[in-house]
Amino acid sequence: MNILHIISSLDDGGAEGTLYRLCTHDLDNTHVVVSLMDLGKYGPLLTQAGISVISLDMPRGRMNVAGLRRLWQCIRDRRPDVVQTWMYHSDLIGGVIARIAGCRHVFWGIRHTQLIPGESARATIWVARLCAKLSRIVPERIICCAETALEVHGALGYDRERMHIIANGYDVSRFAPNPVAARSVRAELGLAEGELLIGHVARYNPQKDHETLLVALAQLRKEERCPSCLLVGTGIDQNNPSLIARIEELGLTDRIHLLGRREDIPAIMNAIDVHVMSSSFGEAFPNVLAEAMACKTPCVATDVGDAAAILGDTGLIVPSREPIALARAIAQLLDEHGSTAWESRCAAARQRIATSFSIDAMVTAYDSAWRKTKPALSD
Repeated sequence: MNILHIISSLDDGGAEGTLYRLCTHDLDNTHVVVSLMDLGKYGPLLTQAGISVISLDMPRGRMNVAGLRRLWQCIRDRRPDVVQTWMYHSDLIGGVIARIAGCRHVFWGIRHTQLIPGESARATIWVARLCAKLSRIVPERIICCAETALEVHGALGYDRERMHIIANGYDVSRFAPNPVAARSVRAELGLAEGELLIGHVARYNPQKDHETLLVALAQLRKEERCPSCLLVGTGIDQNNPSLIARIEELGLTDRIHLLGRREDIPAIMNAIDVHVMSSSFGEAFPNVLAEAMACKTPCVATDVGDAAAILGDTGLIVPSREPIALARAIAQLLDEHGSTAWESRCAAARQRIATSFSIDAMVTAYDSAWRKTKPALSD
């Protein structure tokens, strides 16, 4: 089948990464990816993998007539069997334009959970609510990446009968234990091989709630048991004065390494002993948890999205926005480090991802969903 994907951008993000994995591992279908904005991080990577990528270069947060016309023309010219859209703005814009262009087989993609006024962008909330009203008209099916995403959007008014869950899948050959990579990262940072180290991989955004993590670390510092911490992601570097000021205010400068955006995330996940996700809202199926677990790195996570379902009993879940609880969980896992229970936990984490969230299972699920449209394609 010919699948045309429409996504808002190809920047560094969970949805973008999942799209990349899906296109590059699905050998039974032909994929074309259209970015409403620029090529971002994943555009060149998709091109290198032999996937056709089209950039419409529309400005962030704004549509323009030229871009919409190019999208319409692209769909008309390529006549895809299925248009798969990713996230709210692409669901709305891509879904409507695809239907106008004559494609009846439109699949929406929901990658988010809560939309909180005052924290989520007003435009995003508005678009999601409009999509809810159009969900009985535009998409043939709505693919959610998590159970919580389905429940939240069903309550918002999305057509539940069209909603279907396909969990994210991961390449456990890429995300795998690698002691050599771990030692390389630690040597780069001047860390001793046995020094306890935690990590937090997320862009700088209120949803990711770096503040709760920093306060948790400050609490551990008071108790003289604060580990070193890697903060990795877009906006997490020396060009972020507010973040640096907060780290200094909490007395954590010597414990935190700001690495910015990195391309070697498997190496980062191997270098750390525990991955911490402190997000306060909005997560659906957090990729970083599965990526860490596949590298045999246990996780502490806040109870958002499907985090608990991903971790199972291999990690610890705490309430969001409760730094003391987060500190206690980090300390609990680190206290276990090196024991027989720790080794069992690490092995169980990788096994859980390999068994329940493989890339092959995700590819098969998408292919099966798309092929259910097949009888109608010859109409």
